[in-house]
Amino acid sequence: MNSGIAAAGNWIIDRVKVIDVFPAQDALANILMESSGNGGSPYNLLKDLSRVGFVGGLQAIGLIGDDLDGDRILEDCRRHRIETSLLQKTPHAPTSYTDVMSVMSTGRRTFFHQRGANALLRAEQFDFQRIQASHLHLGYLLLLDSLDEPDEAYGTAAARVLAAAKDHGLTTSVDVVSEDSDRFRATVLPALRHADIVFMNEFELSRTSGISFGRTDDGRLLQAGERLMEGAGGQLVVHTPERIFAFLKDGRRLEHGAVRMPEDRIRGAVGAGDAFAAGYLSGFVDGFDVVECLRFGACVAASSLLAPDSSSGVMPWGDCLELGHQYGFYG
Repeated sequence: MNSGIAAAGNWIIDRVKVIDVFPAQDALANILMESSGNGGSPYNLLKDLSRVGFVGGLQAIGLIGDDLDGDRILEDCRRHRIETSLLQKTPHAPTSYTDVMSVMSTGRRTFFHQRGANALLRAEQFDFQRIQASHLHLGYLLLLDSLDEPDEAYGTAAARVLAAAKDHGLTTSVDVVSEDSDRFRATVLPALRHADIVFMNEFELSRTSGISFGRTDDGRLLQAGERLMEGAGGQLVVHTPERIFAFLKDGRRLEHGAVRMPEDRIRGAVGAGDAFAAGYLSGFVDGFDVVECLRFGACVAASSLLAPDSSSGVMPWGDCLELGHQYGFYG
């Protein structure tokens, strides 16, 4: 069996603008800083794994445009030892990009997205004979037009991909985007059945389960997770700003606190969920127990907060773990 992690789905250039306030419609906000960097579940996750020093192989799967942004992604992957033979250019759409508006005082983000080439990625383009990994990560559901389409046998095309990956001996994980829609149940539930790990935040959990809740210590969050586990094939991992919950198939629920990062060290939360997934999966594929995976994820996510873009703040393993020692975890 090949070792390492392959990641497929959204390959995006993030254009991050740090602003003083998010304005009401027709009002003005000031841009305080701006930068450009990686975005999208597979791009962020693989780059974060490279930056922490993950020793296994890293492989990219997806579509980019035949343009300067596409060239930039390929060059960035080469610098971070990410294998790109399955990251293909298409002449039919541009490389996807997102304008990210991040409020300086809170780190809260708002996204304006060009779907681009990612919308064309289809199940038929996954060549499992050429995937050089033991694990396949797919994201983001709800933002991959062709893979989100219905499939008669599996529910969605994404679920078909996950089932095929498992047939080829890979473990699987998926991530979801926080879209403001009613498509969650139809799109996410089929994939849930074929994924070893499903990553969600509290908003995505609420929309997928159909259970509304307020604070993350609201007991209805736990009810929502337990409801989804009725149809899950593996773990459900829910990350919130202060707590992370892992719901397991044997009925257990494990929890871990996020790192108590001081507000004056937080530069932005763009990519924090993908950084968490990178930390968690690095432990998962190396056989660590769930609590250690949660701790790894929390520490890598904390490091991502040190920069306004998705990955510049992510540090080598020891430095990420030191953030947890230095600042502690929410109880």
